[in-house]
Amino acid sequence: MKKLWEFLEVELLSVGEYKIQVFTLVSILIIFLVTKFVLWLIRKALYSPRRLKKLDKGNAYALFQIISYVIWVIAIGFILETIGVKITVLVAGSAALLVGVGLGLQQTFNDIVSGIILLSEKSIKIDDVLEIDGDVVRIQSIGLRTSKGLNTDDISIIIPNSLITTNKVINWSHQTKKTRFKIDVGVAYGSDVDLVIRILEESAFEHPDISDRELTEARLVNFGNSSLDFQVLFFSKNIFRINKVRSDIRRIINRKFAENRIAIPFPQLDVHFKSGEPKILEKDA
Repeated sequence: MKKLWEFLEVELLSVGEYKIQVFTLVSILIIFLVTKFVLWLIRKALYSPRRLKKLDKGNAYALFQIISYVIWVIAIGFILETIGVKITVLVAGSAALLVGVGLGLQQTFNDIVSGIILLSEKSIKIDDVLEIDGDVVRIQSIGLRTSKGLNTDDISIIIPNSLITTNKVINWSHQTKKTRFKIDVGVAYGSDVDLVIRILEESAFEHPDISDRELTEARLVNFGNSSLDFQVLFFSKNIFRINKVRSDIRRIINRKFAENRIAIPFPQLDVHFKSGEPKILEKDA
């Protein structure tokens, strides 16, 4: 036992008042392992099937991220104390430096605060489909500074958290798992309105990703300059790939219009020319 203690007291590095001994390294290793073990237990408890009945996957992820950040901050504090660095003295002595760093990293701190808001507020969760700056993305992870999403082209996008909290963001998954979408189409004047409405609704019905078929409806929305303007509205759960669904329905509409000889007109513009000689106005001298 005495030899073991002598081994632990072996000095490896000395910088001023601070000394790094074998005991110090062992203590840091124990703190690290205990921290990892505690986080493993918490993760196992949060993601257990029984717990997931009360919390969905996104809420469990957000709660675990917040807990892990707090535990790691505490663990780092213990590690610094083990080395011999007093946390209170370190914070007081670096106050002026922290002010300068804060000014230089203002945007970074803004992203970090936004990340804490996202994780605690739970308005954005994992697997939510968002529309940010016209780009549709599915959230894969929410970090402390940035979030990662996958757009409709299967390209991974790194999103600063402040972009989500400060800008207008559409969350297609926030209320329900299905959302209503629409397709606009115009037909030539003189077309059978009732037939067009029936074709539009049948075209939407044919797609397998359409939900609540009884709520699918087509409307005559306007008398346009060159066409009768219609709109077909439908519900779908395939929010992330909705552009593919819309394309398929448009193809069906185009095929049915051709079968029933319903034309989609080109924009028309009438130009009128005035006849007669132009009059020359004489200017008085």
